[in-house]
Amino acid sequence: MVAVDTNVLIRLLVADHAAQATRAAAVFRSGPVFIAKSVLLEAEWVLRYSYQLGVEAILRSLRAVLGLENVAVEDPKAIAAALRLFERGLDFADALHIASSAQAERFVTLDARLVKRAKRASTLEVAVA
Repeated sequence: MVAVDTNVLIRLLVADHAAQATRAAAVFRSGPVFIAKSVLLEAEWVLRYSYQLGVEAILRSLRAVLGLENVAVEDPKAIAAALRLFERGLDFADALHIASSAQAERFVTLDARLVKRAKRASTLEVAVA
């Protein structure tokens, strides 16, 4: 199994550099691939800020690659939950933080807007510190 860096994942998803996209696709065809949560977090940020993609396009892209038979992801339950929260209006980073904290009684933040959005989207209690 090989673990991929964000740049490999981005080249696979956007294919904006032909030679690098070909190399990235070869990595994903070569056998089992592991994607860390941090790589997904960074990839979402790059897709949103550098490529100006919206939530729908980012979700479609990430779900497509995560649905590949040979792809394994760190903490798959948290990633699936984070994608659902992202789809419901949370920022992906916040969604991943909350989803990764499922074993906690509550998630504490100083971000009142996050608390408001999370109350609509998450079952975990999110509160202002």
